[in-house]
Amino acid sequence: MDESSMLSSTCMQNKQWIIKPPDERSAQLARSLNVSTVLAQVLINRGITDAQTGAVFLRPRLTDLIPPEQMPGVKTAVQRIKRAVEYKEKITIYGDYDVDGITGVAILWQILRLLDADVDYYVPHRIDEGYGLNPEAVRLLATSGTRLLITVDCGITAFRSARLARQLGLDLIITDHHRPDPDLPQAVAIVHPAMESDYPNQDPAGAMVAFKLAWAIANQFNPGTRLEPKLRDFMLDATSLAAMGTVADIVDLRGENRILTSYGLKSLPDCRLSGIQALIESAGLTGHGLDSFHIGFRLAPMLNAAGRMGHARLAVELLTSGSPSRSTQIAEYLKEQNSRRQQYERKIFKQACNVIVSKGLNHPDQRSIVLADPEWHGGVIGIVASRIVDKFSRPTIMINAADNESGFAQGSARSIPGFCLLSAIKACAKHLNTFGGHEMAAGITIAPEKIEPFAADFEDYARQKLGEHDVVTRIHIDAETPLSELRKETVDELRMLEPFGQGNPEPVFATKGVRLACPPRRVGSGGDHLQLTITDGPATMRCIGFRFGRLEKKLFDRESFNIAYRPHINTYNGGNNVELILTDIQLD
Repeated sequence: MDESSMLSSTCMQNKQWIIKPPDERSAQLARSLNVSTVLAQVLINRGITDAQTGAVFLRPRLTDLIPPEQMPGVKTAVQRIKRAVEYKEKITIYGDYDVDGITGVAILWQILRLLDADVDYYVPHRIDEGYGLNPEAVRLLATSGTRLLITVDCGITAFRSARLARQLGLDLIITDHHRPDPDLPQAVAIVHPAMESDYPNQDPAGAMVAFKLAWAIANQFNPGTRLEPKLRDFMLDATSLAAMGTVADIVDLRGENRILTSYGLKSLPDCRLSGIQALIESAGLTGHGLDSFHIGFRLAPMLNAAGRMGHARLAVELLTSGSPSRSTQIAEYLKEQNSRRQQYERKIFKQACNVIVSKGLNHPDQRSIVLADPEWHGGVIGIVASRIVDKFSRPTIMINAADNESGFAQGSARSIPGFCLLSAIKACAKHLNTFGGHEMAAGITIAPEKIEPFAADFEDYARQKLGEHDVVTRIHIDAETPLSELRKETVDELRMLEPFGQGNPEPVFATKGVRLACPPRRVGSGGDHLQLTITDGPATMRCIGFRFGRLEKKLFDRESFNIAYRPHINTYNGGNNVELILTDIQLD
């Protein structure tokens, strides 16, 4: 999918606009921070109402990170790791196959290599092994001589595997961020923010947890008050890895997550890791200022392609390689794999949409979508589920129903805000073999013959929790504003809010009663996009509406209309002017 379509609206009708009302505190906050009232209003919408919090948010610093030793479980984990390093016990880092797990594995593996540890890594195969710490892998690692097993981004619900590890003489350290059960698996240490309810950052990515553990390890082996150069240089590079995992895992980009991501993004172009540079070059982003969009839609999909189309171990090799030539080779291969993934994704998405419409799963009375097909690629269905949610605003589960050696079909689930997916799946667990995940994303395995009754029970649960108003596409708008307020310096100032993501979305504004200043023009190779110039009287501005081409003639029939948009500075062909990227158009 190209960049323009990722930035665009799908032009679905009947979207509900939710416009934040003006807040009387915005003027005072703007004066205190010396920013525009537009930016101050957006900060208030993000829950930031005082100048001190606002200053930290707008100018994040690494020194504001929570000290690593405060992470619950870290001190115990570090002592066991120190013993393993000193006695040359074999350590294996076991991580999930998504970007969050891959980057976390790379962080811990490299810091231990710098300390001359005997360390390897293991990433399960997405299709053959599935998510989490599996018993077969534990047996294999014990046989291969592993004595200390450290998980990344998984393990907090791996009770069976944890018991097996103990029986086989493996010490287990779990690092995870997924929701734990009241009972915990047996382990030497559990590094998890939820182990202490007063820990300030309860919602980090798995890569952030791994980063904190690596930082604490570096501190433990460091002889002075400052990290020695090789450790310090790597930990600074590791911020880029942790930033990639954080953005890709769609955790809340406020507080500490924002601090680390902001620094990691700024450091990304200068990162000393050859794999990162090869990835950036392969994506055609060398020399660009990188933001969360570039990670989420350009770099992360290439890393994810390794696990979706093949084996994620290759992505870890890329991020840990010391060879520029090998890094380039892997990055180019991942680029090709990502192109294949995109082809599968487009095909499955089209097929799924046709099924949804033909079966009436988009009917207002329908609260969920569960689809299964034996031909759907198991490594792609999660992405398609996300697109289905975006289009139809219903919790969605996509299942690859093909027979395999295990006898179970694999499914990926995605949710809408306010609907806890994990709770819904637990309520239907009698139909499932295994499941895991969190509020917004989850995975399941299920016997093919149980898919239909599972879908029925899942729909019944969704009907209990969701009303008709919950399955309507919503656009959350930060403010209704006249075009004259969107001066270039104001739009430039809004970039201080970056990086954007969960909890800190890119600001959307609305202007009502605008008129065409000149006839609109369809652009793009297929005329899919719409270029127009609009005015609200005092001001005139250019807009681009990706995938809005079909509205060209309808706009001629309206004396005025309302627009929702994201303002940005258009620098194409040396320009430097404010342009509005349309999110929606209300014709009535």
